[in-house]
Amino acid sequence: MLPTPRTFSHIGLSVPDLDAAVKFYTEILGFYTIMEPTEIVEDDSDIGQMCSDVFGVGWTRLRIAHLATADRIGFELFEFDGNTAPQDNLPFRQHGTFHFAIQDPDLEGLLARIVAAGGKQRMPVREYFPDEKPYRMVYVEDPFGIVFELYSHSYELTYSAGAYT
Repeated sequence: MLPTPRTFSHIGLSVPDLDAAVKFYTEILGFYTIMEPTEIVEDDSDIGQMCSDVFGVGWTRLRIAHLATADRIGFELFEFDGNTAPQDNLPFRQHGTFHFAIQDPDLEGLLARIVAAGGKQRMPVREYFPDEKPYRMVYVEDPFGIVFELYSHSYELTYSAGAYT
């Protein structure tokens, strides 16, 4: 018997400037703030202990903010002391997460706002079913180099029709 599909709760991103990231993700992508930027320090508090459990001893401090999408998916932003940019911001051959996707029916409009806010367009906008259905996608970067994808339609609609045929 297959397990019941689970819901997606949240994703966490490490950013170099928490305040700028909160501004980008709220003002450009329209996410809303659940918890304003907060500083957490390595100490014996419950949250300090939880962070030590995850990051190990010596993480010292971090700043965190909690945002959410229109469909109630959490978006956690972390600014760690001493953070550094990766050499490759799209390590597609490396195991692990390498992108997430945001859906907007006005994909081109959102793309223009992302680029105007300092983000980058990584490829031309592509159609899955040219002249049949208006399903479009494009890979972008936020101003901090985090790669993500924009979809014009839902994941289910895009792939249920066999997008690669």
